[in-house]
Amino acid sequence: MINVIVNGACGKMGKRIIALLSMQKDLHLCGAVEIPSHPDIGKDVGVKVNSCINDVIEDTDVVVDFSSAEGALNSARVCAKYKKALIIGATGLSVEALSEIKSIARMIPCLVSSNMSVGINLLCKLVEQASSILGDEYDVEIIEAHHRLKKDAPSGTAKTLAEVVLKVKGKQLKDVAVYGREGLVGERKENEIGIHAVRAGDIVGEHTVIFGGAGERIELKHIASTRDTFARGVIKAIKFISTQKAGFYDMRDVLKKAQSGKGT
Repeated sequence: MINVIVNGACGKMGKRIIALLSMQKDLHLCGAVEIPSHPDIGKDVGVKVNSCINDVIEDTDVVVDFSSAEGALNSARVCAKYKKALIIGATGLSVEALSEIKSIARMIPCLVSSNMSVGINLLCKLVEQASSILGDEYDVEIIEAHHRLKKDAPSGTAKTLAEVVLKVKGKQLKDVAVYGREGLVGERKENEIGIHAVRAGDIVGEHTVIFGGAGERIELKHIASTRDTFARGVIKAIKFISTQKAGFYDMRDVLKKAQSGKGT
């Protein structure tokens, strides 16, 4: 049995993760955590919602964090102290926070992914292949759409997709990214990559990568219609990370392990 804590337990993703955890025979929810000011502190979600991860950390095997960038960093520090595995799905991590988490991953198994969907990670693979084949003759633009309550923009997944393209090209996101366009911006630069964010209604998540060439356009797109898409990926990630040694992992490692298991 793998004991699991969910931090950000009463958020949209936290609720779906807990719901799917309850359907797993080999997984057990042993802790649910929210910020101290949350109105659901003390509520029963299978366990009582707690305001401090330290109060429930000792009995767990894996901490799943979908709280916030600040909350995820705190979880990483606590997991390092108690030697517990960690999964971070929270987005908006700063370069400094991610660097600290990677250092912590030398002591514990730590999986960080901006999107736990199997489909999105397949999209990343397809985008990598397309970038390798199409080369610099095709312009790349990324459009992402999410619900109106999402706080960060562009999405972590959009940045990940851009980084997949730029890794093939040997470039850095900070050097070539353009986030939306306005005014007389001039002609598109040769190595520019545009990233555009839409916020409307209750859109769960849409990501489109456009490769525009002379006389043709190729679009690769993923649409999530339910958060269970991501929650199912989290379940896979929990089972994966619970068996790993200290190190820094992402969902591609989970999928590689699953694929290698099918071939045995």
